[in-house]
Amino acid sequence: MDDLRDLYQATILDHNKKPRNFGRLADANRKADGHNPLCGDKITVYLKLGEDDVVEDVAFDGAGCAISTASASLMTESIKGQKRADIEKTFDHFHGLVTSSPSEAPDTDGLGKLAVFSGVREFPMRVKCATLCWHTLQAAIANSDEIAKTE
Repeated sequence: MDDLRDLYQATILDHNKKPRNFGRLADANRKADGHNPLCGDKITVYLKLGEDDVVEDVAFDGAGCAISTASASLMTESIKGQKRADIEKTFDHFHGLVTSSPSEAPDTDGLGKLAVFSGVREFPMRVKCATLCWHTLQAAIANSDEIAKTE
């Protein structure tokens, strides 16, 4: 468990310092804004959704805590080339992971690098930081004009 905790901290720090896919996406055909009022995180997710609901490209910008930024960075890496239905399954799996009890063995199968967020389970106040980008992604996919929130 200590190895996973160390990996969690190193990954969060790395993706916070050098977030992947950070910035605006000029040819995005979907966009949504998200806000976590508890900690002030604000994010915009830009999405280029192609034929057959496949994510051709994705980016994000905004300002947030290290967990929020790292989660958005890792999310964007994990969904490129994925179909909308697969993204929904990944979100459900990810959300289940971060909201599960820390006393249970984490179900990280198939999550790849997103598995490091199992450490968030130990800090319930940070779950919303980790999931804001996912809620905002869902709003972008749905082409919603409403600001995504974590409630």
